[in-house]
Amino acid sequence: MEISIEPLIYIGIFIGVVMLVEGIYLVAFGKSISLNNRVNRRLEMLDKGATREAVLEQLRKEMSQHKGQSILPLYAMLADKAQKANIAFSPTALIMIMVLLTGVAFIGLTIGTGAGLSVRIVASVVIGIGGVYMWVSKKAKQRLSMIEEQLPDAVELMVRSLRVGHPFSSAINIVAKEVADPLGSEFGMIADEAAYGRDITEALKELAERMDMQDLRFLAVAVSIQSQSGGNLAEILDGLAKVIRARFKLFRRVKAITAEAKWSGMFLSGFPFVALVGINLLEPDYYADVIDTPAFIPACVVVAVFLVVNVIFMKMMVNIKV
Repeated sequence: MEISIEPLIYIGIFIGVVMLVEGIYLVAFGKSISLNNRVNRRLEMLDKGATREAVLEQLRKEMSQHKGQSILPLYAMLADKAQKANIAFSPTALIMIMVLLTGVAFIGLTIGTGAGLSVRIVASVVIGIGGVYMWVSKKAKQRLSMIEEQLPDAVELMVRSLRVGHPFSSAINIVAKEVADPLGSEFGMIADEAAYGRDITEALKELAERMDMQDLRFLAVAVSIQSQSGGNLAEILDGLAKVIRARFKLFRRVKAITAEAKWSGMFLSGFPFVALVGINLLEPDYYADVIDTPAFIPACVVVAVFLVVNVIFMKMMVNIKV
């Protein structure tokens, strides 16, 4: 029995496309764009000789360029994630990369598989667009997760700065210098905007809405209330840091408790597709006796609908929010 390796080729090309996007990104913007860099990107740009105004303008452009973009209907779905991930590629460049990777995938499928032209075209488009979408989604999830982890330490750093007598603007500036990306550059922009006259509370609110993060909203509201009614900001932020850290600890506990249910849901959702691929690989003629019957196509459609509904309901059941 001969087993086809074409499915592995499709998977390999998809993985290669995702890795190629990351490589293009690092080549275009350098290592400083990576979230693993110890020195945040803003400080590295300043260290290379860029002026404070130029750095602020560049970072603000990258921050807002994906907001409200609808160049293509499909891109509207990607724009929100691209904004949260702070993708430095412009929308036009991101679409061009999708087209480029679609061409690369088509060439790879042409060389590595014997699929028909229409199949290669459809698969190439899915791989090109899907690869970029998966890469942006991963970047957004990773960036938001890192901000959530960095925020309690950043707030505590502001508390220590306030207790030794520094004003709040200086506390923000200290966070911008001492904290790595992604939070370091975000607070760096707030510090620069405050230096040019923008209200810090307004800048914090904008950051919270752009990241759609509840803990950042708590920080913005706490600073806003203190600025209007007065009070000991250090004590307020100290309490906030404890609340954020406790919430983060609770999220981790819930994630650990629900891990088995989530993996069970993923297995039950993915097993039918794996079984279908396995049957076609091990026994290509398994459906030969019924493939020409009138009920075969309608039955396939019904099964596909039930599989999609299954995936949706499994996702809903394991998506536990705190």
